[in-house]
Amino acid sequence: MTGRSPMSMMQPRPLLRRTAPPRRRRRLWLFVVPLALVLLAGGWTLLWFYAADIAGNAEAAWIAREAAVGRFYACGKQSIGGFPFSIVSRCDQASATFKTTNPPFDLHAANIAFSAQVFRPTVLNGEITGPVTLADPGRPPVFAANFSGAHISLFGLPPEPEAITVTVQKPQLDRVLGPGSGRIFQADAVDVTGRIISGSARRNPVIEATGRFSSATAPTFHPLLAEPLHGNVDFVLRGFSDFSPKPWPALFREMAASGGGIEIKLVRLDRPDAILIGTGNLTVNAQGRLNGAIQVSVVGIDTIIPLLGIDQLIGQGIDRLTGGSGSADQGLSALDRLMPGLGGVVRQSAASSVLENIKKIGKPTEIDKKPALALPVRVDDGVIYLGLIPLGIVPPLF
Repeated sequence: MTGRSPMSMMQPRPLLRRTAPPRRRRRLWLFVVPLALVLLAGGWTLLWFYAADIAGNAEAAWIAREAAVGRFYACGKQSIGGFPFSIVSRCDQASATFKTTNPPFDLHAANIAFSAQVFRPTVLNGEITGPVTLADPGRPPVFAANFSGAHISLFGLPPEPEAITVTVQKPQLDRVLGPGSGRIFQADAVDVTGRIISGSARRNPVIEATGRFSSATAPTFHPLLAEPLHGNVDFVLRGFSDFSPKPWPALFREMAASGGGIEIKLVRLDRPDAILIGTGNLTVNAQGRLNGAIQVSVVGIDTIIPLLGIDQLIGQGIDRLTGGSGSADQGLSALDRLMPGLGGVVRQSAASSVLENIKKIGKPTEIDKKPALALPVRVDDGVIYLGLIPLGIVPPLF
């Protein structure tokens, strides 16, 4: 026996005290945390340089792809930055030479900067600083474009491009040299996108192109464009064997040879006094000219028809009958010489007659709950006809 009483043996034992962890463990964390931060920073730096290399290769591949079709780009000064979250390549005094177009021309811009995110180095986003000038090779600028912002996005890696988007805010185009100098075009915004929706760039690509513009005017091109115009365009190109670097005329030759064509999914133009919507399909013949049919619906036909220049066509016909050179003014002036004011009477009555005949071939319809007229427009060997009236000529595509 130990000499302890039974009562003393039944007393609870005192709890053991917890001992504090050694001080060296606390000191260890003082080294682990900074070391982890250093390793993380080093890893992120390596990742940035790796992504920058991929983005640089993507940019170089795009430039090489363009050079293969006669479009050459150069920089007065180039730099790369953007660390740590993006890669930015800046090009000051940027220039481009387009040698395979007819005619060839040069472009110059104050600055272009392409950027890519570290985790998406194959998506290049470009910002252009104006003005952008266009000139004949080695000559002073003929046209100058200004804007409040211009953005380009390139998706994919050559030779497998996927899409391109161009957005321009407040664009203005002026002729700065030669006859007709002054404002040619302006708008609040222009947005254009092209993307491959089927096949691939290497094999049978199907390309969809869409465009939007708002408050656009171009009065020197056509009276229809004198009022602010809002528009949406959506069409699909089929018949290309591939989308390797080549001029557009070569692509359209492939389209003609393969029996492809252009599907017009939507063309919508909104003026303050009229609306025009068109859909249809076009093909390209062996001579590079368009053939096909477009269904056009118009709100405000009484406004649109006079702006199509019907009186000019009538005057040209009269001039040819009187042995002239085909000038509309000469043709109607010939009638005025026979009887003062006769040319104006013929102009007005003929235009009214044409308008009534066009209304007869159209079918009533609606656009945005407004009464409209659906009209068949055909394209025959590049000539656009509304009924029997030629409206214009589309140049050959190759």
